[in-house]
Amino acid sequence: MRTGILLLVSGPSGSGKSTLCRRLEDEREVSFSVSCTTRAPRQGELHERDYYFLKKEEFLQKVEAGEFIEHAEVHGNLYGTLRSEVLERLENGVDVVMDIDVQGAAQVRACEDPVIQRALVDLFVMPPSETELAARLTGRGTDSEEVIALRLKNAIEEMSHWAEYCYRLVSATHEEDYASFKALLIGERMRVSRLMNS
Repeated sequence: MRTGILLLVSGPSGSGKSTLCRRLEDEREVSFSVSCTTRAPRQGELHERDYYFLKKEEFLQKVEAGEFIEHAEVHGNLYGTLRSEVLERLENGVDVVMDIDVQGAAQVRACEDPVIQRALVDLFVMPPSETELAARLTGRGTDSEEVIALRLKNAIEEMSHWAEYCYRLVSATHEEDYASFKALLIGERMRVSRLMNS
């Protein structure tokens, strides 16, 4: 029995990373790690499916108790991944995907837990251009102009971190992106060193 793969997926808002992660889960290829956040739910988002929506005080209590593998402040809100969402699944051979920002990914890479270190694979998803990214963010129709401007500024900064990752996917069509994404997971499952270290 192998340890599950922990697939960290980062990329700016509008890169398509969340869609890729959810599709992989919908096809029962992986278990999706649901993050905690202090931001308000967007229309259609559900507690415990999309995020654990927490009050700031509750989030900070979990930080103090050491319940997070990683946590960070992004766009003025707190986000974090609970240890309980990841470790047990990996130890039972279940592959877990995390949709995570660059700050959180750096914290997971720095985590000394041997299960995390053995399981870790990271991917950065990039839009083909800044123009395309701006079009995607504007096309959502869910955020104000101020929020879009902030997200675009942060996205451009975030894209400068792509070289810190083992893999990079430059977004094309939804189908091409998903085929590449799934191929990465399949390839990692076949890696001999992963099988021998279990």
